[in-house]
Amino acid sequence: MDIEDLRTFVEVADAGGITPAALRLGVSKSMVSRRLARLEAELGVQLLARSTRGASLTEAGATFRDYAARVSAEIDIARDTILPTGELSGRLRIAAPLSFGPTHFASVLADMALRHPQLQIQTSYSDRFVDLIAEGFDCAIRVGTLQDSNLIAKRVGPLYGKYVASPAYIRAHGSPETPEELVAHQALMQGMETWQVMDRDKILTIHPQGRFKADNGPALVVAAAAGLGIAALPDGLTQDYIDSGALVTVMKNHPPPPAGIFVVRPPGHHPSRKVRVLTEMLIECFDSSGQEKRNPD
Repeated sequence: MDIEDLRTFVEVADAGGITPAALRLGVSKSMVSRRLARLEAELGVQLLARSTRGASLTEAGATFRDYAARVSAEIDIARDTILPTGELSGRLRIAAPLSFGPTHFASVLADMALRHPQLQIQTSYSDRFVDLIAEGFDCAIRVGTLQDSNLIAKRVGPLYGKYVASPAYIRAHGSPETPEELVAHQALMQGMETWQVMDRDKILTIHPQGRFKADNGPALVVAAAAGLGIAALPDGLTQDYIDSGALVTVMKNHPPPPAGIFVVRPPGHHPSRKVRVLTEMLIECFDSSGQEKRNPD
């Protein structure tokens, strides 16, 4: 039984159709269909019910999916165990933030591709929450403060940020000095998130309000520079604006607490060597040592 046929079946089962599975795998739809047909012929059962809306698992397919995923994972672990060094091959699917990824992580991924020409790297840049398991990603690079979950994270570097606003906004509305004053200002946010501020050695959580929201950091930087309100953003996005005078720092006595950059992966005892190599390269780039822990989201 061909291991690629097993992997293809798992991708189709998880993606819900041949077309999205082909995009995940980086192969043609016809190749996916041939692999599925070969696997079903080998087993003598129908694993998937095809329709114009996609593909759903039959009863036999639902039973076989977990076994196929487990076998594929064990093969990967065995390969990594007997070949701990040398060339990486296969595919690595990564979810990375749009706000920070292209400027800070893309060069590391390009370097990884140059070092390992047999490796296929597929990166999706988005600031939306990505379900690694449901969407078939090997890992994600996430920034900020992680929430509790059953995923596994390793910190690869620090992340520092500031509360910023334009000089025009400060002239019109004043500069907040305390967490209570900050809540009264217009907040520029990605969603309904809470903000955190340092109060000496304590971290306080506040619930800002605002009429302007965007789904990525660069858009919030532009909004802050236009004078629409106060934003909490990483230094990497705001430093050029601060240097030019388009933005100024507020809440200097109550800054956001230091956050981190993390590689997040689905639960499992053995991360793939591809994920380990990526993690090591990010640590080398951001000059940090982190301990793996179970609590990201």
